[in-house]
Amino acid sequence: MPGPAPTVAVLWDMDGVLVDSEPLLFEAERLTFAPYGIDLTLEQKKPFIGLGGHEIMAKMADAFGVDADSGDLGEAKLGHVVDLLGAVTGFAPTTALVRSLAARGIPMAVASGSSPEMIQTALTAVGLAEHLPTRVSVLEVERGKPAPDVFLAAADRLGVAPERCVVIEDAVPGVLAAKDAGMRCIAIPYVTDPWDDRFDVADLVVRGGMAAADPNALLDWITARSRRTAGATSLVRR
Repeated sequence: MPGPAPTVAVLWDMDGVLVDSEPLLFEAERLTFAPYGIDLTLEQKKPFIGLGGHEIMAKMADAFGVDADSGDLGEAKLGHVVDLLGAVTGFAPTTALVRSLAARGIPMAVASGSSPEMIQTALTAVGLAEHLPTRVSVLEVERGKPAPDVFLAAADRLGVAPERCVVIEDAVPGVLAAKDAGMRCIAIPYVTDPWDDRFDVADLVVRGGMAAADPNALLDWITARSRRTAGATSLVRR
């Protein structure tokens, strides 16, 4: 006889949340666009953070006037990422939170804009692969973020209703996707300057980004029966 349904499940974005891969992805994109005469800067990249798969390459190519197939650009980027991925590191607050949730038996899944191979390699590199065996890549669903597809697929794999899920995200497209999926969302913004007011649709916002993230306060908020019960109000904005 099956046990009771879990009261909560946590769906993790990966890049910028579990692994500090944004600098690596930027470098891979810089190398990809360099042959087309584009000297990509961090400021140019900021509006595209949170998008995944070939979609980000298509949108960047369009913005920069690069006439190239997005699939070819995506393959070139992937090649550079593979070369760079061994240097990826994790974040102490979210690493601690994953381990605390796992110790409590709370179901978790990764819902990422990266490929399955990149997800496996990155999670292994930061020592979290064994805690997060359930994963959904954007390449496995019809639409990437800000569409809710990847989160809905992850909830389905866990067998948990969307309204019982808490998404942890670092970028606006992911926050919008989580809310569109009918899920609660914790936003830990990777980019805090300039501030994007769209983060405020999240149920909990760590205003200072990862540097201000308190894993114990986040654990309390996730496991609380009421959304009105959450700690460390000095660190977060609701």
